[in-house]
Amino acid sequence: MLKRRYFLKLSAMLGAGATASALLPGCAAVVAPVRKPVVISTWDFGLQANQVAFNLLQQGQRAVDAVQQGVMVTEADPTERSVGYGGRPDRDGKVTLDACIMDEFANIGAVAALQQIKHPVAVARAVMEQTPHVMLVGQGALDFALAQGFVAENLLTAESEQEWLQWLEDANYRPIVNIENHDTIGMLALDSHGNLAGACTTSGMAFKLHGRVGDSPIIGAGLYVDNEVGAATATGHGEEVIRVTGSFLVVELMRQGYSPQQACEQAVQRIYHKLQLRKGNIADTQIGFIALNKNGEYGSYCLQPGFNYAVQHQGESKLYAATALLTG
Repeated sequence: MLKRRYFLKLSAMLGAGATASALLPGCAAVVAPVRKPVVISTWDFGLQANQVAFNLLQQGQRAVDAVQQGVMVTEADPTERSVGYGGRPDRDGKVTLDACIMDEFANIGAVAALQQIKHPVAVARAVMEQTPHVMLVGQGALDFALAQGFVAENLLTAESEQEWLQWLEDANYRPIVNIENHDTIGMLALDSHGNLAGACTTSGMAFKLHGRVGDSPIIGAGLYVDNEVGAATATGHGEEVIRVTGSFLVVELMRQGYSPQQACEQAVQRIYHKLQLRKGNIADTQIGFIALNKNGEYGSYCLQPGFNYAVQHQGESKLYAATALLTG
């Protein structure tokens, strides 16, 4: 069964005038190169983000600039409850954001547990370009952002606050793993120069312990780019992605000759195997990967049904339902 949020978003798309063919079944794995540029991102909110990124790519801009501007669209949207402004808070009612970015030269920047800044990916870019470090966290990340001219603001919307108050009544202040409440936007791009880049940003798992950090800001886990081979990003239960350094694994499998689709499948199967050994019950776990290689081939795979991803190339924008390992 697909996730509730998937149906709600699809209904909203159809109500807004999108055709049913905008959501295509299957993994849409590309087995032949497509013309550059290409942009691919997680979840249905990637459609709008991809358009912004693709427009920049068509103008000849770098992939790293395109992915940053693309995911910032989602960060600024208060209706997207798992990314940026409007994201669900931790169990203490604080919205904490994580993000990272990586360019074609393996320059990297990341922030984690960042509060009060609407665009953590932009702060991550500043960490990459303005410091000798690769990650800043918590108060230090906020201090740096303010020194760089970013503006502090309240990120907790009325809707998210109400959900948190309701959760406090129902959950007795226990952090929970909820299969629907830890989505992420990860975006990968191949520019007209043949270079790759990626960005990943999230508000993390809803109602998490204060200070919890998932895979999204961790280079090699939530995102990895190797300009000689390809790029990958993840969404879902971050703790499980971290255990296998999932995005790095996908890219290394592509280096060994696997297609992006095959590499995503292998990474999900490895996570599934380890979950079975450790937990047995995986009903509350969802993992999804997308990958893009140097030739413009792309693919995706997830653990359980419900993950979709957006692709744009040659002026075409489509949403695909990823193939899942488990279907029952």
